[in-house]
Amino acid sequence: MTPRRKAAGIAVIGIVPLALTALATAPAVAHGSMTDPVSRVSACFAEGPENPDSAACKAAVAAGGTQALYDWNEVNIGDAAGKHREIIPDGKLCSAGRDKYKGLDLPRADWPSTQLSGGSHTFRYKATAPHRGSFELYITKDGYDPTKPLKWSDLESEPFATVKDPKLENGAYVFDGTVPGKSGRHLIYSIWQRSDSPEAFYTCSDVVFGKGSGGGSAQAPEASAPTDGQIEDGADESTVDHGGHGGDDHGTGNGTEAAPAGESAPETATDPDEAGNAPAPNGSAGSSADDEKLARTGGDSSTTPIALGGAAVLALGSAVLFATTRRKPAVRRRG
Repeated sequence: MTPRRKAAGIAVIGIVPLALTALATAPAVAHGSMTDPVSRVSACFAEGPENPDSAACKAAVAAGGTQALYDWNEVNIGDAAGKHREIIPDGKLCSAGRDKYKGLDLPRADWPSTQLSGGSHTFRYKATAPHRGSFELYITKDGYDPTKPLKWSDLESEPFATVKDPKLENGAYVFDGTVPGKSGRHLIYSIWQRSDSPEAFYTCSDVVFGKGSGGGSAQAPEASAPTDGQIEDGADESTVDHGGHGGDDHGTGNGTEAAPAGESAPETATDPDEAGNAPAPNGSAGSSADDEKLARTGGDSSTTPIALGGAAVLALGSAVLFATTRRKPAVRRRG
């Protein structure tokens, strides 16, 4: 083998593992929304972005357009880094301060709601792009008025449920929490803060304790979560980067849309049971090996093919570069 070919071979061998490492460990974009109790954006998406059924969802579309509902799993702030109260202003909690989702902030007592009771409840959070992180769930204080803009002071000061890296079952995070005893109409506010990125996601879920709509004269319809079929059908209209569909800019929480903040490298995996409130697996189905892997690594089913493809391209380009490099002719010495 000539020195030139040997160098090319060494280059290919050296670059392949580097490419695989860099691409395979790139963090995936995380997206999702609460589906039990159903979040406002999930309920309106399930009704149909173009022609929703409820008066509240129609008003949300009139205020913010249909794209917000097609992008139901992306009410986020790319660089939140735990500073939720600092960067989300009062009156804009449900939109996370993003103009795109301003229809979700409308103060009204007829948002589609979920019947709830105090005590143990199994929560479900649809994760279209799973990732490691922690959930905090807050509920509104006694005397909450849904006809007024939601403020941070309307929420209880401490979360009633805090869970780190809950188990992923059939594409949803599932965990238990003890709901405080309430009466009438209330709201549950969830914060999903990723641990491998400053990105965080937010949801508002309208709930009713007891019978009736509570908190107002308008009768609120029952909220329904989107089915997998509805999610698949609406994916082509989504601008969210999840599962290979499009790519939308991430909000900064100041009412404007901006590019995503730089993401840090994934943390070393830890045992979810280390969390003080980490739940035991719920239900009988259990999670698949693939779901468990996604929950722990934050990757998705496309990560490996992309890494392999990228490594192959880099390796091929390097080989061509070395193979086409000309050797300078040797200089002859004159005697």
